[in-house]
Amino acid sequence: MQHKISVDAMGGDFGPSVTIPASLKILKKYENISIVLVGNSDEITQILKKKKSLNHPRITIHNSTQVVGMDELPQSALKNKKDSSMRVSINLVKEGVVDACVSAGNTGALMATARFVLRMLPGIDRPAISSELPNANGTTCMLDLGANADCTPEQLLQFGIMGSILTNVLHKKNNPSIGLLSNGSESMKGSDVVKRSAELFRDSHLNFHGNVEGDDIFKGTTDVVVCDGFTGNISLKTTEGLAQMMANFLTLEFKRNLFTKISAFIALPVLKRFKKRLDPRRYNGASFLGLNGIVVKSHGGADEFAFIHALETTISESENDVISKIKDQLKVESII
Repeated sequence: MQHKISVDAMGGDFGPSVTIPASLKILKKYENISIVLVGNSDEITQILKKKKSLNHPRITIHNSTQVVGMDELPQSALKNKKDSSMRVSINLVKEGVVDACVSAGNTGALMATARFVLRMLPGIDRPAISSELPNANGTTCMLDLGANADCTPEQLLQFGIMGSILTNVLHKKNNPSIGLLSNGSESMKGSDVVKRSAELFRDSHLNFHGNVEGDDIFKGTTDVVVCDGFTGNISLKTTEGLAQMMANFLTLEFKRNLFTKISAFIALPVLKRFKKRLDPRRYNGASFLGLNGIVVKSHGGADEFAFIHALETTISESENDVISKIKDQLKVESII
């Protein structure tokens, strides 16, 4: 079955210089995918000519006259950038022209625009940002990572439903285990919201493991970790900072003297494998779950390799019809 994806070609720190080459590589890998490149048609055409792909049978150019700045306020983008590459890409999802869209643009503007255009799924109060983090056994799906600072127990249950479906779709895991992020694994630990959320999870059809702590994210204790956006964003940023610090320390130690430099040369194969496993580009592509349409956010500073991963996440969600599966599970939980 053919699937069509709209790409915000102008979004991100590098715009078409990254989004277009990445899209071309994806088309080589997936024969059932076609792409609509949204943005300045002259600029897109110029790059496609250089890549000798102007007449690619599975590429369509959709012109737009505006670009949302990376530091632009969400409300400003909504009000003043109605013909932006971001807005048009999402409009194409709403109109049924494409099955999903991906953008490396301004996160706040993308979320605000997507929510305004696509609206929420029935039974879902708020969208959640979901992404995968590496763990000892593979990856952990974690949400919310910043869309909602405060959440009700009912909303956290909704996040758990969506995270469970996404994990099943992306990794073919039946009945994924779900953990509720808390300050202790015991049932009596956590805020009132966490305690009341745990009750809802236990009464649901989900595979609820119970409370998990921060270190469980990387142990792989559960397939999905659910939390409010305030907690999730702090956890994510702390993790990124720690990983960067460890990488810097390792580099400094290996450069300390001649002996350590020789040691680094000998350990180079191991270091390369270590770097590959922790390479954040391999986990690029955050899903905006809860919207009545598939929208995936790539990191703004993504290179071709990272943007390809965001595209692959978008394709997987589209091919596996994640929206319909979330709707079906909501019916099972009697939320709709």
